[in-house]
Order: sequence, then C-alpha cells, then structure tokens
Amino acid sequence: MFKTILAALLAFAAFSAFAAVDINQANQAELEAVKGVGVVTAGKILDERKKGSFKDWSDLMQRMRGIKDARAQKLSANGLTINGEAYHGDVAPADASTKIKAAKPKQDKLAKATVSKPAQ
Repeated sequence: MFKTILAALLAFAAFSAFAAVDINQANQAELEAVKGVGVVTAGKILDERKKGSFKDWSDLMQRMRGIKDARAQKLSANGLTINGEAYHGDVAPADASTKIKAAKPKQDKLAKATVSKPAQ
C-alpha cells in the first residue's frame, strides 16, 4: 500500500515538473519553477506583463532584453508557453515596419564578357 502511494506521488511530481507554464497566467513562483527563469527574470516578466499580455514569442523577445532565439528555445523546452504555444523558432519580427530587402539578381560575369558590340 505504501509503495503504491509513493509511486503515485512520484508520478504526480514528475507530471508537475513537465507541466506547461503560460507566461501570461503564471505567478512569480510558477515562473521561477521553469528552469532558466530566476527571481530577477520572473520579476521583469511580471513588470512587463503589467503593460499588457505577451501576444506571442516575438512580442516577448522584443519586450524582454536578454531573451532571443536560443534562450526562447530553452525556456520553451523547459515548459514555458505563451498563450499555450511553445516556441517554434524563426519567429517573424513583431515590428511590422521592418522591411525585408529583396536580393538583387547577380549577373553572370561570363554572360557580360561575351556580349559583343554592334558593328558600325
């Protein structure tokens, strides 16, 4: 009987360790429970959240100094979510004014060299 209760408690503890923590719903202690989020980061998240909920991962990375692609991947792997979504990488910038420059087509040097001048 004791072994069964102990096994159930261990299973519950293991499940709780891998439970997702939503950044917009979590309190200080829940945020600190995510590996990679300490007291300072949890406090900064809560302070920034007072200004408004995080929309998505790109919004978090834009508003939180020190959280970029690599750290977002680690935090997500450790159970942090935003609106129930894990980080998938390659997040588009949250700033809509960011312009993507189109690559200029490169001219073939050989084609340039073989163009002959018209006869006069």
